[in-house]
Amino acid sequence: MIPLDPIDRQLIEALQKDGRASYADLAELVGLSAPATRLRVQRLLDAGVVQVVGVTDPLALGYPVMAALGVRVERNVRAVADQIAGIEGVIYVVFTSGSFDLLVEVLCEDSARLLAVIDDEIRSIPDVRSVESFTYFGIHTHRFVWGTR
Repeated sequence: MIPLDPIDRQLIEALQKDGRASYADLAELVGLSAPATRLRVQRLLDAGVVQVVGVTDPLALGYPVMAALGVRVERNVRAVADQIAGIEGVIYVVFTSGSFDLLVEVLCEDSARLLAVIDDEIRSIPDVRSVESFTYFGIHTHRFVWGTR
């Protein structure tokens, strides 16, 4: 973890709004030269504080079926998570506390593929005790701007 000063926070906020902003535009915003700004941004990238990526829209790419899966595991939760992470369409796997050991987010081209992911692939993994699915009807909020205050 690196300490963030107000200029770092301004740069992060600007990149969250437009990851393709030029160093000249960012420099003008924070009051530094473009080379100094580039060094600041590179430091944030190198430290893993910021990643500049293209965010896709699953619907536009032909993946209208989205679901969160609650997975209960008998033992070896890390090994099960590794296997689930390798399944096509799985985009997110987290360890949790509470009634599920893992939460898994999956994108599918149709309901048949979602059923195959759950029934054929996840339930066939040794140590998976149960899977509960929560199919999305739509995404209400999807934020990429946070963490700078």
